[in-house]
Amino acid sequence: MKLWIKYLIGIALGLLAAAIIPMENRLVSNTLDFLTEFAIRFGRYTLLPTLFFGVAISVFKLRTGNKIWSVSLWLLVVLMATAVTLTLVGLLSILIVRLPRIPIPTGKVTEIASINLRDLVMSLLPFSSFQSLLDGVYLLPAFVLAGLAGAGCAVDTADSKATVSLFDSLARVSYSVMSFFVDMLAVGMIAISCYWMVDALAVFKAGMYLPLIIILLVLFILIVCVLYPVALRFFCQGTRSVRVLYASISPILVAFFSGDANLTLPVAMRHGSESLGIKRRVNAVSYPIFSIFARSGSALVISICFVVILRSYSSLSISFSDIIWIGTTSLGLSFLLGGLPVGGTFMALTIMCTMYGRGFEAGYLLLKPAAGIIGAFAAAIDAATAMFGSYFVAFKTKTIEHYDMKHFI
Repeated sequence: MKLWIKYLIGIALGLLAAAIIPMENRLVSNTLDFLTEFAIRFGRYTLLPTLFFGVAISVFKLRTGNKIWSVSLWLLVVLMATAVTLTLVGLLSILIVRLPRIPIPTGKVTEIASINLRDLVMSLLPFSSFQSLLDGVYLLPAFVLAGLAGAGCAVDTADSKATVSLFDSLARVSYSVMSFFVDMLAVGMIAISCYWMVDALAVFKAGMYLPLIIILLVLFILIVCVLYPVALRFFCQGTRSVRVLYASISPILVAFFSGDANLTLPVAMRHGSESLGIKRRVNAVSYPIFSIFARSGSALVISICFVVILRSYSSLSISFSDIIWIGTTSLGLSFLLGGLPVGGTFMALTIMCTMYGRGFEAGYLLLKPAAGIIGAFAAAIDAATAMFGSYFVAFKTKTIEHYDMKHFI
């Protein structure tokens, strides 16, 4: 059975359970919370060793094969292009389509949200490099250490032969174990989707957020089913975009219902390797990079939500300088969400409200009840960006071997 079908069955069972189980019962609610957290921990369990050994071997092979700079350049191009494009798409769409105002809440700001840039930078160089392997949330420190290890092995291939052989074996074993966990995550999707639906039902009943949800849904469909496939066919002649779209089903499903970039990453890596045929030297590097930095979906959602907040508080038109500020700030914050695999979109929105000031410091409370659904759309678009972007990089660097769609996992 195809992986996306397993996930879809698990999601369907979870949505059905949400409509049946009595969530007002404290025991039931606590049990669902426990099962959801267990499923997420289960899905993330093998990510760090797979990432570390996979990146180390990939960097070694890219350096010895003289492809490290070409892969890095194409990754940078895709990261910037997708982030800028989706930020502009978000701004243009919300400026053209004027959504109904959302009633202003009576709550007050309890604490000022922030992203500590100093701590993010310092975490890349802890006092002991082994501390990089202890954080299963912020993956960049482990990625940097693995990259240095792989680059070090490439300096003298004769002396590092034993180390490379060991890392290669551990990378393959870690990947095999990760594959088992990815398969079994289909069961965990029952609890994850049930938890999501319970939260979403309250938002749907409120009714005030439906116009925002509809515009996010329309943009998601246009980006994933139109913009990305058309761009891929234009820049990669002879490519069948439907292949990438089909391989993206499982990662998008996991991303949408969990809102977790780290949980989505193992699923995306498996499909990149076993469905799209991206060679390991690129597959093991590109997907973590996209997971950490390619939050173009978050940039789009942040810009849309901030404009909705401004229009809900004031009937005055938004000035051109404000539009530029919203776009650049959304874009900039999207690159700083690597340490927030869950909830990063709403966190960035709260930071924008604080930065903007002018009485809008509590503006994020307007959308707090819908934070889960807002984050779901952002995560789903981010997952699609990783799938299409990684395929693009592999195509341009000629590190791909196409499989027939019937052999996709």
